[in-house]
Amino acid sequence: MADRRNFRMTLLGATALVAACAGATGAMAQDARDAQAATSVDDIVVTAQLRAQDPIEVPFALTAYSGSFLADLGVQDFEQLSAFVPGFLVQNQSPNNPGFVMRGITSDSGDSTVEPRVSVFQDGVSISKSRGSFVELFDIERVEVAKGPQSTLYGRGALIGAVNIIQNRADIDGLDAAARAGFGSEDYRMVELMLNAPIGDGAAIRFATRMKTRDGYVDNLTGGPDHDSVDTRAYRLSGAFEPNDALRIDIIGNYQADASAGTSFKSRAYLPQDATTGAVLGTSEPWTGAALTPGGNFDGGKSLGLDREVYGVTGLVRYDLSDSLTLNATTAWRRFDSYETFDADGISLPLLTAAEDAEGEQWSQELRLNYDSGGRVSAFVGAGYFREEGAQRVPVEFDERVALAQFAGYLDGSPASLNTTLPLAAYGSPALLYPLLAGFGVPAPFIPGIAANLKPSHIETATNASELESFDLFGDVTFRVTDRLELAAGVRYTHDDKTSGYAASIDNGRSVLGSLLALGAIPPAGQLAYLTALATPGAANAPVTAAFPLFGLTFQPTAGNGSTVTRDLEDDGFTWRATARYALSDDASVYANYARGRRPKVLAASAPAAPFAAPRFTEVDAEQVDSYEVGAKAALLDRRLRLDGAVYAYTYENFQTTVQQGTVFVTTNAGKAESYGFEGQANWSVNDWFELFGTYGYNHSRFKAGIYEGNHFRLSPDNRASVGLVWTIPVGGGAFEIQPTYTWQSEVFFDDNNDRTDLQTRNFVADAAVDEVQEAYGLLNLRVRYAPGSQNWAVEAFADNLTDETYFKDAGNTGDGLGLPTFIAGAPRMYGLNLSLRY
Repeated sequence: MADRRNFRMTLLGATALVAACAGATGAMAQDARDAQAATSVDDIVVTAQLRAQDPIEVPFALTAYSGSFLADLGVQDFEQLSAFVPGFLVQNQSPNNPGFVMRGITSDSGDSTVEPRVSVFQDGVSISKSRGSFVELFDIERVEVAKGPQSTLYGRGALIGAVNIIQNRADIDGLDAAARAGFGSEDYRMVELMLNAPIGDGAAIRFATRMKTRDGYVDNLTGGPDHDSVDTRAYRLSGAFEPNDALRIDIIGNYQADASAGTSFKSRAYLPQDATTGAVLGTSEPWTGAALTPGGNFDGGKSLGLDREVYGVTGLVRYDLSDSLTLNATTAWRRFDSYETFDADGISLPLLTAAEDAEGEQWSQELRLNYDSGGRVSAFVGAGYFREEGAQRVPVEFDERVALAQFAGYLDGSPASLNTTLPLAAYGSPALLYPLLAGFGVPAPFIPGIAANLKPSHIETATNASELESFDLFGDVTFRVTDRLELAAGVRYTHDDKTSGYAASIDNGRSVLGSLLALGAIPPAGQLAYLTALATPGAANAPVTAAFPLFGLTFQPTAGNGSTVTRDLEDDGFTWRATARYALSDDASVYANYARGRRPKVLAASAPAAPFAAPRFTEVDAEQVDSYEVGAKAALLDRRLRLDGAVYAYTYENFQTTVQQGTVFVTTNAGKAESYGFEGQANWSVNDWFELFGTYGYNHSRFKAGIYEGNHFRLSPDNRASVGLVWTIPVGGGAFEIQPTYTWQSEVFFDDNNDRTDLQTRNFVADAAVDEVQEAYGLLNLRVRYAPGSQNWAVEAFADNLTDETYFKDAGNTGDGLGLPTFIAGAPRMYGLNLSLRY
């Protein structure tokens, strides 16, 4: 009943806002027309419905910001952008592993077989696979964030929303150049360049780049580069050809490379120490120094960190067939390659080191015919083709001796937690290993041999792969019933042919610890011979027989120790939308919409139940969401005040989520779920020298059935808000701009299990501490700019997280399966200067 009361309160609040906008429009619009106009809020043209419109004309919740506004805010990436978009949150563990959250729904899986829920587009081309979607926002025209199911408009991946980056294209009308340089704390360095030049009649070329570096903000207590650093290079080269008013061709090439010293996955259970001596080096808080120790043999000697490349080419053609018919063609090729190594246990011992080696390549073609005669009907129809190939290889390395101690609850050398571990050498000593093996029920005669065979480096690898071929047919029509009322409807049909593959291998001999844990699977008559084999010197590399299988620790190998097994899946379905919009005036409207969203079926693959057995493929039903939304939009006071508000409700069937089994994440059907909430945003240009802006989003997202019933969705705070102002102070020959912003969010869980101990029973070690939740917090940023009135330069001082708030952006992760959840610290206070030049 409480949930229903909360929903009614939200609905009443949104209805009040709609009524307020409607009532205010008639009274205020005339007053505004009669008043002396002050500086208006920048008007922006959007293409969220695949045609140019004022945002007020779009009948769903939409946040759109110009590139210049985002630059003034200091926004360089999606994580920073999301702080100023109600209903949208982006968690950036690293550029290789972002989480896009729209109205409570998260899209962040790196599994090549999983479909994104939140689509990310670059100039209308899907870049939604999470390992290739986090791109720099530079030299852009605008960003549009469309909330709600947008499959009809954007395609198969837009189950719950879409983000579209519209980059600045080559301008055939003139020469333009700009430069920007920045430096600051943590040795921050940034350079941006842009050059646009005509090349003959009706053609132009444009080059833009951003290069930035920053040292890590979590100290590396073992020496070497600090964690959570930045090293990014992004380049764009575009060309335009416009031989006449009817035809325009754009070619856009993007390239981005990211390298960093690694993410600080840090455990709070044990203090950072010197692995050799055991000396304590720091404290356990996530934002203080870490002493992470990767395995020495890992994947050819890889060190912690990220190496990632994303690149692609897009071709855009617009041809006006007549005054009312326009043909649009979008052709694109894109690829990403990334390799990230991380210390998954977060402690100073090399218990578990893991990596993700991911790649993906896609080709797409879309043709769309738009009709708009200026009369009562406008429409578009189109067809699309999408092909994608991808793979994700995950090697892991264990120190079996340390793992045995953790599994037995003796990592600190005693049954009681002392927050410190023993020196690494202690875990190979008979004094520790013999009692632990006895506790596992190993008969005394076999203990010395098995203890001697436990490996300081055991390596195994799992790989998932996917091929997808998809066809789309779509159409949408808008009918203007009267000059004020319009109705619209759209539908999209999608057909997918998928092939999912899985392979697993044991790379340096069987796991002695895994073999010991599998003792119960051996028939009693064969256990004596099995234990004898485990205790014989060289047991890890002894011949594989039916009596002595090739056991792994986290997963079991496929046939031939690494053969790929594939399964095929066909899937098709419809999505649709219906909207109604009523224009209260030229500057205000109310709307209502209904949409059906669909996330395609998933063919989830997991390791065999036994060595050389077949992988387990599970067909997870297509996820379906029904969305209902009503809202109002208005530009008041001679368009100096813009107000948007919307209330929405979603119901889900076959909600797809991931569960952790040991250190492996598996996609599964969580059943029913629901979400409802309210979003609002405002921008008020009070006068020539003062502007206010703010956003607020309330989202109630909960599971309604299954083992997660009643739980919050992960990465989904109930409340988020932002507020800011720009105060312009004229001075002789120029002006200062003072721009403080404050962003806030309520508590957030990082896993759908909400860190409940009863839902972590499949872990290797139960996690009894309930600490993987970030309490409410807020961040204050400040920017102060000076620009002379008659010059083409400006200087800016900035400070992000001015109050040095401590918080963590993620918790749990792979280490949770070992009873060692890890925590990733948010960025501390950062400050610096920027200098801008424009020709």
